[in-house]
Amino acid sequence: MAIKPEIEKLLNKLEKKYDAIGQNLETHLEGLLYSEPLTYWDYIQTDALLNLQTQRTTLPDEMVFILYHQVNELLFKMILWEIDQIAHHKKITTAFFSSRLMRISRYFDMLTSSFVIMQNGMEVEQYLKFRNTLTPASGFQSAQYRLIEFASTDLINLIDARFRETIDRNTPYEHALDHLYWQAAGKDYKTGKKTYLLKAFEEKYKNEFIAFTKEYNTINLYAKFKELPKKVKEDPKLLKAMRHYDYTVNVTWVMAHYNAANYYLSKGNDKNESIEATGGSDWQKYMHPKYQRRIFFPDVWTDQELKDWGKDV
Repeated sequence: MAIKPEIEKLLNKLEKKYDAIGQNLETHLEGLLYSEPLTYWDYIQTDALLNLQTQRTTLPDEMVFILYHQVNELLFKMILWEIDQIAHHKKITTAFFSSRLMRISRYFDMLTSSFVIMQNGMEVEQYLKFRNTLTPASGFQSAQYRLIEFASTDLINLIDARFRETIDRNTPYEHALDHLYWQAAGKDYKTGKKTYLLKAFEEKYKNEFIAFTKEYNTINLYAKFKELPKKVKEDPKLLKAMRHYDYTVNVTWVMAHYNAANYYLSKGNDKNESIEATGGSDWQKYMHPKYQRRIFFPDVWTDQELKDWGKDV
């Protein structure tokens, strides 16, 4: 049988590819004779994915809660994947930077709108029962979300506002991490001592966090933005993308989370009183952006906008 020119061309390219890594093309071609055709369920690993949900109670809406948070973690992974492309891009362009930022923002738009789905998808009565089996676990312990923060901005912008003047680039990473804004949610707000929630979280992830913050110290999104030429930094599309991402993550998404928590922990109970979060934090002060004052890209906001951050929501 005569080999078509286009097939011969492909074979030559394949031969060069495998020669470069010391492999024999004939061996790989023979392997194709015995390989099974790819299916959707094998490629997506559907069976494994759909068997990752384990309820701790018999309440059906707990499954909604588990699935919802697993979807969040998948979206967080997509966000980190996009940030990584910007951070490690050698010759970044305005178009590339803007397009990737908007991708990330759209993922957070999905996360924001999804809170309504969860709010209307779980009965308050069921939630207030099964949540007691979750203590002391908390969404606070999402390591991927913390990585997104570290990869988005300089570490100083994540430090609790009360301690920023005492911390600079010469401060040891471990000391800086002990003064991050979210530390307040992992400490008893009466005694200031670390709760089991925070202790367990740091025991599992602290070393990874230190290594990650060191890696992203000079390549986080804000650092990459500041390296751009002045003309590029003033590009309207890029500025719009930076502002949209910053506000979406640090105000819109946070408030959607806050309102959902408020529905279940305040308005959703019979006494109409605020219930403590599963991790034990003063969640209302911890979550609201006007208290957090977490801003990834201070340079793209006016002084007045920075002053009023989170007050209009």
